[in-house]
Amino acid sequence: MPDENAVTTRMPETGEAFDPTVWIESLASILASFLADPRLRYAQGVQPNVVDGEMCLLVATWLASTDPAAYDHVMEFARANQVRVQEDRRTGERAIQKYA
Repeated sequence: MPDENAVTTRMPETGEAFDPTVWIESLASILASFLADPRLRYAQGVQPNVVDGEMCLLVATWLASTDPAAYDHVMEFARANQVRVQEDRRTGERAIQKYA
């Protein structure tokens, strides 16, 4: 997955849905930070999003090289909870942007 992004969905591999608002926001918030203004900013490579009408957590594959600990944390959570992970092949403005 060199240019694609991983998408963790609310649907576990077993096919049973569980509440995405809890774990998606929790993971995204753990990796977020506050800047000068008092607003929470999601990490560059980990962003909650809606893909095909389903609440998901987008995880940029480039995060594995720029912040391996964060990438491993999210992917280990997905493995441990049997959350389905799939590739997100959106490009251009729809893809997660890597800031300069």
